[in-house]
Amino acid sequence: MQAVHNIPEICAQLGITDVVLSPGSRCAPLTIAFARHPGIAVRTVPDERAAAFIALGLAQAQRRAVALVCTSGTAGLNYAPAVAEAYFQQIPLVLFTADRPPEWIDQLDGQTIRQTDLYGAHAKGSFTFPADTAHADAQWHATRIVSEAIGLAQQFPAGPVQVNVPLREPFYPKQGEELQFGPVKVTRELPGRPQLPAAVLHELRDAVQRTSRVLVVAGQHPADTELLLALQQFAATHHVPVVGDLIANLHLPAAAGYDQRLRPLGRQDVFMAVPEPGLKEALKPELLITFGQSLISKALKLYLRNAKPAQHWHIQPAGAVADTFQSLTKVVRMEPVDFFAALSEVSVHPHETAHQEQATRSIPVGPTTNVKPQGFEPSASSIIARADATRVASRPQPLGEPVRLSWPTPDADPAKAAYLKPWLAAESWATNFLQDFIQQPNQPFNEFTAIYHALQHLPDRTALHLANSMAVRYANILGVPAGRTVEIFANRGTSGIDGCTSTAVGAALAQPGRPVVLLTGDVAFFYDRNAFWHNYPMPNLRVVLLNNHAGGIFRLIDGPRQQPELEEFFETRQPLRAENTARDFGLRYFAVSTFAELESALPVFFAAETGAALLEITTDSATNADFFEHYRALVRTSFSS
Repeated sequence: MQAVHNIPEICAQLGITDVVLSPGSRCAPLTIAFARHPGIAVRTVPDERAAAFIALGLAQAQRRAVALVCTSGTAGLNYAPAVAEAYFQQIPLVLFTADRPPEWIDQLDGQTIRQTDLYGAHAKGSFTFPADTAHADAQWHATRIVSEAIGLAQQFPAGPVQVNVPLREPFYPKQGEELQFGPVKVTRELPGRPQLPAAVLHELRDAVQRTSRVLVVAGQHPADTELLLALQQFAATHHVPVVGDLIANLHLPAAAGYDQRLRPLGRQDVFMAVPEPGLKEALKPELLITFGQSLISKALKLYLRNAKPAQHWHIQPAGAVADTFQSLTKVVRMEPVDFFAALSEVSVHPHETAHQEQATRSIPVGPTTNVKPQGFEPSASSIIARADATRVASRPQPLGEPVRLSWPTPDADPAKAAYLKPWLAAESWATNFLQDFIQQPNQPFNEFTAIYHALQHLPDRTALHLANSMAVRYANILGVPAGRTVEIFANRGTSGIDGCTSTAVGAALAQPGRPVVLLTGDVAFFYDRNAFWHNYPMPNLRVVLLNNHAGGIFRLIDGPRQQPELEEFFETRQPLRAENTARDFGLRYFAVSTFAELESALPVFFAAETGAALLEITTDSATNADFFEHYRALVRTSFSS
């Protein structure tokens, strides 16, 4: 078993310090080796599906690979949803799946399936550990495989890699037997950043300068201070609008001197829904520059597919590139930060190591281990006056300063300024429209307004996880309080509901000194209750649960909402409440069903001393649908240029 016992040592030497394992017999040699290694933090999660998403959350938060260990048979299949999400979200996971020896496959032996290449096209690679390692060459092979797997998982674009480990009995060391770790030879991947020749960069810069209608659109992207500053400089240099959904993390304040007048635009989910031909024509780009991954805003996505630019450049250092808008003309193989800095004639020095790069460029959140949770107290500006009546929304705080309608530098090219102005005007209109809409009096209690109030109370430095379905859509429309450091996470690689809670749990475990808030709906929450089925404290976790007792999104989609089968076969109405779940797993429970109750609960819910807590906001699905349809109708009729 020495080759198996060396696996944790290789992981530790190559930067993997966290392992999530699920108990089993066939995986016992791996379990014992990881558990006894002094450099590995091991967490046990019985449900493999939840375990894999918890590992994904750990890797997301720490920006480095996390390992998983499971037993043979269908256990590994339960990793599949998280594997697919990690693949499309480019999160590094290394999956050690214990297996029977090859001669016992397809021989009706228990807990035996075909595990080779278990995840197919949704893993970056699959390796098979040697079943017998007595020969020196087999030991060299085993060590090399683990090094290669970890390196592959972390190479850009990062992703999941499987190592299938056939194991023979006996699985357990003798009583009192000590395990030896190493010495082992590892192969390290040294990070590098592609650079284009100076002549090519000059050509690209000239193209941007010559083109009057240039638009930058950001897809999902981790928070990155250098990128925010490079984008600001690029926008100021070329007078270009920069647009990004909430999951692009462009809303964050990059530095103390960050010019808010140049902040990227984020209200496109509002103004792109305006059926105004003149506006759509005014916003049409000639050159579209994109980076990052998926978009939430369907309205923006459809608009760019219809208003096809003459040129579309996508900035990505390596890997396959999607032609999301059916207009791709050029792939620029650079890091986005390097591209925007180079085209702004700003020097950016590559960091010496990937770890230093992540530490410098990620949004600072303070120490992440052995720290008493801080930052849950809402700031004074986020406290909203309580409502006097149970069905009347309190007056909210401003959504943010209106966007300037003129560029702050006087030397803008007239054609570029003419293209920039309608983008800024639309953003300003959308901000003011949302402010007026949210504060309208005598509202029925509804989840759209309730979410707004919850977002206003978010502590600074929060890692906000948005579950799929309506939670992520509502948040993308409403945004987060301006100037507050709230980093956004969402499983938009596959956009499934199956592991949203577990991913947030992983983040809370990864950074115990940082507030982690999950905004989720009832279907996603109850589907993933096993996220809490473990023995690790999470005093920094807050769950905001929108319970309308149905899959409420289907009342908002044309098609299912017009069908007589809506309630039974699409909404799948359910009577569940979260109180029992909160009690079972030691979460402090808050229940509200009026604006007054919500405003009373929020300050206590987010207080540091509250500990792990769940706030259940109960609303009526039909009322939510009517209120949101009212919002959409006003968007279509209220725009003024």
